[in-house]
Amino acid sequence: MTATPPQGAALAAEGIDWRRRIRERLAGTAPRHDRSEWLIPGLDLEESRKLREFFPLDPIAAAVLVPIVDRLPQLTVLLTQRATKLRHHAGQVSFPGGRLEPYDEGPRAAALREAREEIGLDSALIEVVGYLPDHIVISGFRVTPVVAFVSPAFELLLDMQEVEDTFEVPLAYVFEPANHRVRRRRFGFGRGETEVELCDIPYGERNIWGATAGMLMTLYQLCIEEPGSTGRVPGAREQ
Repeated sequence: MTATPPQGAALAAEGIDWRRRIRERLAGTAPRHDRSEWLIPGLDLEESRKLREFFPLDPIAAAVLVPIVDRLPQLTVLLTQRATKLRHHAGQVSFPGGRLEPYDEGPRAAALREAREEIGLDSALIEVVGYLPDHIVISGFRVTPVVAFVSPAFELLLDMQEVEDTFEVPLAYVFEPANHRVRRRRFGFGRGETEVELCDIPYGERNIWGATAGMLMTLYQLCIEEPGSTGRVPGAREQ
């Protein structure tokens, strides 16, 4: 299985207004949790379905906020560096997020709550614009990515028990195929294992990889596809 960017993607991406494209492609989307639409981060729907036998039987529901900072002249993605003592994904680059609690009214509420708790991001500065399909991660979570634009007027306050640092990466850098590095990784949930090819996105001394890179690749693929294509990413529109 491979996560190689589509041929000609770099040429197609030139001159795209990502702010407008993201709004257009996510307009009207809603959380969808059907098992047939689950994605392995970094793989498309067809490739993910081929590996369904490795999916966990009862993954834990979770949500992350994909915060796109509405800066000028270009958008950036706000990312966190997780604390090294955490049980899951210690030290990794990630989005703010976590499991859905009983009092959360769905993925949106959970993502906003986690962003507030982890990095002090004020919900009043966040505009949720849509949802990506659920992603299955190796720690056994079924993660709903909640995509949002964030006003650059924020001031962060980190929970150092969970987050060591935050940083921003230009969205155009993330979406540039020349910055994608294909890596082979093991995939499985105690039900056997296989190898898949996924994309890392190195940025300076940091490496964006795993579920975070995979979700960014899903957003990229959704934005780069031509309208009406058969689609690498399943639709998440309200029925």
